Amino acid sequence: MKCETYCYDEAVVARVQPKIEQLSGVEMIFKALSDATRLKITYALTLEKELCVCDVANIIGSSTATASHHLRMLRNMGLAKYRKEGKLVFYSLKDDHVHQLVTIAKAHAEEGVHVG
Repeated sequence: MKCETYCYDEAVVARVQPKIEQLSGVEMIFKALSDATRLKITYALTLEKELCVCDVANIIGSSTATASHHLRMLRNMGLAKYRKEGKLVFYSLKDDHVHQLVTIAKAHAEEGVHVG
């Protein structure tokens, strides 16, 4: 639907426009989660406190190199963190916000399937 007449509420624009600048960097979170493999890995990390690279590879059905690549990207994008234990590397979500984002998105998608 398109407005019949071009007009805008100056007060609304003045109030909202500066807040748009506060979104800087948020797109990287959604970019990270827009990849199906990274989303699956992130979801797996909502189900377990932490997972080693080999477990992630088996969960998503990939090589350890592929799993490691995606985990490194999640870490670089600020969504995951890691710790080393000998030769093993364990990954977990960086904070509860990432957990909440994935959980809410999953719930929203599930609700959308039943609507109609």
